[in-house]
Amino acid sequence: MANGLRDEGLLSKADERWLQIANANATSTYTDPTTVATDCYNAELNPGARSWFKAASLQLLDMTAEYLNLLDRHGIPWMALRSDNPGRLVYEDAVQVVAVPHTYPEHWPFRPAR
Repeated sequence: MANGLRDEGLLSKADERWLQIANANATSTYTDPTTVATDCYNAELNPGARSWFKAASLQLLDMTAEYLNLLDRHGIPWMALRSDNPGRLVYEDAVQVVAVPHTYPEHWPFRPAR
């Protein structure tokens, strides 16, 4: 979403510079899943695939705070989601996963009691 604000020309020069530095730091510190699993976000193969940060990845989670502050300043709503089962995993490393969300009924792992 922060990159979307940048791409739409909605960031101040200071926020643009911060985002450039923050993104470069993230890219140099963490693996971009598409460099390992090139099709992990492919809409046909993995519809709705999204990145999830692992709960134990405290440094990565802390890094997101400034991104969330940027969204807050621009009135962009966001929600923190936590899940032990975010969907069908299409990529995983030490700090993150990319998962295709469950759809009902074909992939939903939870069945209602009868």
